[in-house]
This record gives sequence, structure tokens and C-alpha cells, in this order.
Amino acid sequence: MSLYKLKPLFQERIWGGRKLETEFGYQIPEGPIGECWGISAHANGESVIETGPYAGMKLSALWAEHKEELFGDYDLDAFPLLVKILDAADDLSVQVHPNDEQAMKLEGEPYGKTECWYVLDADPGAELIIGHTAQSKEEFIQLIEDGSWDMLLQKKPVTKGDFVFVESGTIHAIGAGITILEIQQSSDTTYRVYDFDRRDPQGNLRDLHIEKAIEVSMIPHEEPKNETEITKTDFGVEKKLIDRPEFKVWHHAVETGYHLDVLDRFRLVSIIEGSGSIHIEKTGEKAAVKKGDHFLVPKDTGRITAEGTMEWMTSES
Repeated sequence: MSLYKLKPLFQERIWGGRKLETEFGYQIPEGPIGECWGISAHANGESVIETGPYAGMKLSALWAEHKEELFGDYDLDAFPLLVKILDAADDLSVQVHPNDEQAMKLEGEPYGKTECWYVLDADPGAELIIGHTAQSKEEFIQLIEDGSWDMLLQKKPVTKGDFVFVESGTIHAIGAGITILEIQQSSDTTYRVYDFDRRDPQGNLRDLHIEKAIEVSMIPHEEPKNETEITKTDFGVEKKLIDRPEFKVWHHAVETGYHLDVLDRFRLVSIIEGSGSIHIEKTGEKAAVKKGDHFLVPKDTGRITAEGTMEWMTSES
């Protein structure tokens, strides 16, 4: 089988809800579950291969032992990407992530955290925090010390289908009522700037990381320049949402007959709407797929063809 399904993991978060169960059909633990780690080789939550000749193997081991054979020509020690679905029943903390150089300096980690979000659903009036108003480091620090969050933070309304690129160094937060698919570098390094004075179940304020946040934040904030490339076919519409050194990301609205060629690099596939099957032309194999499934398609798989009406998110590094 050339389509490797991955077993998702679930992370409890103070801001999480139950949409991963009700909207995606996942069997999740009790409590506020905020994150599905659909494709991950990170030590804080590793995916296990469920199908194919390497069933039962962790993704990190597959990368270490079969990198060139299955993934491509990469001069990287660790698998580079992490794919999540986030259910924000409440506001996430205002936070920022380091770039690769800062992550190594501050944490000894190989990857910083540049990420992007595809909005799967959003309540009316839902907002993100993206960026800030400070024009200098001194102004940035002063507004934080004064607690002038309304003056400092920039808000942006979002609706279903919006795409947001979040470069490392960007002050940001996902607001309540938003469900997103997040594709990011394989990092779990987060510096909290502000947490709305919330307390955890034990009544404690969560830790903030102000000094590190100030060190890694982009000041002044710069809006990223990005253009979506749209390709229409007889059987679907493909949108190339971002093309960066860290990752490339596409949204596919597909019908029966839509095809995708996976050649010299692997492709990650997440089904975000609908159900059907994916046919691998080279081997004749066919795999049933549904909303909430996550797959690794190895390099040199060749053409894969859809049957059914679905939406996919795909990515590669």
C-alpha cells in the first residue's frame, strides 16, 4: 500500500472543546480537547503508521530509516512538518514562536515554528489576533508593561475557508469559536505573552514567557505578502495557498476523476470534508477515505485519483 494512514493523537488544552468528536468523529478523551495531532513525528506526540508495510512504526523512525526511499532527498535530521486540527472553544493565549536560529539558541531545538492556518469553521464574529501596533521595541515593551492589550494587539475577523500565514516572530492568537487545520514546522515551542489572566484547573495562572517573546517578536509587525495560485480542472479546483522554504500547502476541492501526481517528494494529505476513495494508479490499490483522515503519500507514488466529492489539504516540505 502506497497510502500510509496515520493514527491521530489528541491533546487536552484549557481552551479546547468537543468538536473533534462531534465534527470529525474522532474518539477523544474526556475533557477540553483542543488539538488533534494528525501527522506528527514530534516527541510530544508521535503518529504511528496504521496501514502499509510499515504499520506499527512511528513516523520519526520511518523518517530515520527510510528517508531517501520514501520521502526524498532531504538534508534534515528530523521530520520537518506537523499537521494539526485545533478546536478553539475559548481564546488561545497571545503568543509568538521563534525562527530556526532562535529555537536552536534558546531551546536547543532544530526547528522554529512558522505555521499556517486554514479555517475549517468559524462562529459569526470570530476573530484572530495577528500582529501588533508597536513601531519600536521600546514601545512594544511599554505597552506590555502597561497591560495595554487593546492598543497593542491587532484583530482580524475570519470566516470558513480563510487562509492565514503566520511567520515565526508574529504575535498571534486563535479566537474562540474557530476550528482550523494548522500546518507548521515540527516544533512545540511557544512563548506566551498574555493569557487573559486565566487560571488552570488547579487555580494557577499559566506561565508567561515575556523576555523570550520580546527577543523573538517581529518589531514592527510586517504583513506577509502571499498570493494564492488557482488551477481549475474538469474534476476539481486546486489552490496553492503558500510556497515557502518551510512548506508548500494546497487546498483541493475534488470530484471523481481528480488526480494528483506525487513524484520526487512525499505529500501529506488531510481530508477535511466528504468521503470517498483514493486510487493509486501505479499499483492498482484503492483506499477508502473520509473527513478527519490523515495520510502520508511516499515519493514516487505517481498518480493518485479521487473517487467521490471531497476537500483535501496537502502539504510538503
